[in-house]
Amino acid sequence: MPKACFVVRALVEAPSREKFDHWYATDHFPEALAGLKPEKGWRFWSAREAGVHYAVYRFADMASLDAALKSDAYKALAVDFDRSWPAVARTRDVLDLVQESDG
Repeated sequence: MPKACFVVRALVEAPSREKFDHWYATDHFPEALAGLKPEKGWRFWSAREAGVHYAVYRFADMASLDAALKSDAYKALAVDFDRSWPAVARTRDVLDLVQESDG
C-alpha cells in the first residue's frame, strides 16, 4: 500500500515566530505524534516564503491517515491550535504517494 501524508501549512507573522516555534516543538508536535500515531513526522520553515511553517506526518496508507483525522486526538489538536494561535492562518492537505525514488 502506498504511503500517505498529512501536511499542515501555517503562516506565522515575524513577531510570533520564536514563540510559535517553541510551542510547536515542545507541545503541539509531540502531542500530534502521540495522538495521531504517524510513522514519522517532520517540521519545516520555508526557505523561500517568510513565516511559512510546515508540519508533515507520514502514515502507512490512506486508511491510517483517514482514521487519524477522524480521531478525538485530531479534534483536540485542532481545538488547541485554534485556542493557542487564533491569528495564525493555516491550511491542511492530504497527499497520496504515487511514486517514489531513491535517486
